[in-house]
Amino acid sequence: MKLKTLSIGILLGCTLQIQAVTIAGTAEQDSTHRRGITLKEAIFLARLQSVDAAVALNELKTAYWEYRTFRADLLPEINFNATLPIYNKSYSAYQQENGSYTYVRNNMLEMNGSLSIDQNIWLTGGTLSLTTSLDYIQQLDNSKDKQFMSVPVVLQLNQPIFGTNNIRWKRRIEPVRYKEAKAAFLSATEEVTMTTINYFFNLLLAKENVNIARQNLENAGKLYEVALAKRRMGQISENDVLQLRLNVLNAQSTLTGNESSLKSHMFTLRSFLALNETDELEPILSDSIPQIQLNYQEVLDKALQNNSFAHNIRRRQLEADYEVAKAKGNLREITLFAQVGLTGTDRDFHSSYSRLKDNQIVQVGMKIPILDWGKRRGQVKVAESNRKVTESRLRQESMNFNQNLFVLTEQFNNQYMQLKIADEADRIAQKRYHTNVETFMVGKISTLDLNDAQVSKDEARRKHIQELFYYWYYYYQLRSLTLWDFALNTNIDADFEALIKE
Repeated sequence: MKLKTLSIGILLGCTLQIQAVTIAGTAEQDSTHRRGITLKEAIFLARLQSVDAAVALNELKTAYWEYRTFRADLLPEINFNATLPIYNKSYSAYQQENGSYTYVRNNMLEMNGSLSIDQNIWLTGGTLSLTTSLDYIQQLDNSKDKQFMSVPVVLQLNQPIFGTNNIRWKRRIEPVRYKEAKAAFLSATEEVTMTTINYFFNLLLAKENVNIARQNLENAGKLYEVALAKRRMGQISENDVLQLRLNVLNAQSTLTGNESSLKSHMFTLRSFLALNETDELEPILSDSIPQIQLNYQEVLDKALQNNSFAHNIRRRQLEADYEVAKAKGNLREITLFAQVGLTGTDRDFHSSYSRLKDNQIVQVGMKIPILDWGKRRGQVKVAESNRKVTESRLRQESMNFNQNLFVLTEQFNNQYMQLKIADEADRIAQKRYHTNVETFMVGKISTLDLNDAQVSKDEARRKHIQELFYYWYYYYQLRSLTLWDFALNTNIDADFEALIKE
């Protein structure tokens, strides 16, 4: 009678302890700091100080200054050129009146300088310059003669005819390239968020695996003690006792492996967020999630309107057209050069500006191939073929983009239901396991049934976390593709000027 009472007490005590979920860990060292972190906080830190975010910002700055350089090419440019001085003491060939040559000695000092205002003409592709210059020559032999030549003002035009207007093509391509870079930065920011979600849920799952392993180890230990007591009373077989002892050993091994995995994922997230190595992160997951149902056509419209892919398609098409235009422009080269101005020369500086004379030049140069064995026309054909290849690739990429977006939208719309199913399955599996533990206590099920309930419980819990991960991952992936906040129903934008100045 006493033995029976003792056995019942042991069983009841073990049952109460098994039903309690134990998540206690090892004692912290003095050098570590336990820090709770939510998914929202992790995303904020990643966007603020992660290496990936810094790379995305630097790529944006590079694109910005490239665009600024292009814009500067459209504005007037002031240039100063000078040679101060040129000293020439040498011999040079000189043809005399009878046609013979002799060598004459040069011994002079020369200085020159010019100030010009240059303006590219985007409409025609030419260059217009307004220039003033001054040259000075002084003989250093016995004569000590000196001479000034002034050009107070001269207007120059350099205009390619029938050639490719490079400036006009750049005016079409470069703004699209910069829009592409800005959209790519916003998408890269969302991709940083997706990476954060991946690392966060890896840590969360590793933490949950450790908790499960600890609970399973404690439960396996208690069940093994109960099994020993029941074996002494002859209520279970030796095989069941050995199986429960094996469960204890397996639980110990699983816990050790899961603790190592937890440290690895802790280090990965901590490094990505640029946090202190002494911080021990405790992932905190919010149960509230936005219930959003998306329409594929609306998602596609937002993606084509905002995503860098749309700008990328447009830019590559323009670049292919530009290559064809350049190849056709190389079939012939005709250039017009015109210069109108005034000039004066004198031994005195002031006088060189008083008696001015006309300074006019008109020059038309051309280079037209008579026989090049079809080289230039071959270059045109190559450019046109490359354009057709580019167009085919762009059509295929557009089809793939649309298809992937459709699949992703459907996956997201279905994920909320998947998450609800996983949540309910998790609760049922937990309840089933506790029921099987109580049933095992009274000897109505075997250890195999108990092990099956434990495996189902653990898998259901992991499945719940995994489905939650997929929900957030799909959500932010759609944000990165559309640059649209579906929760707030607004565009995802940034103050680019402020970001560039950081």
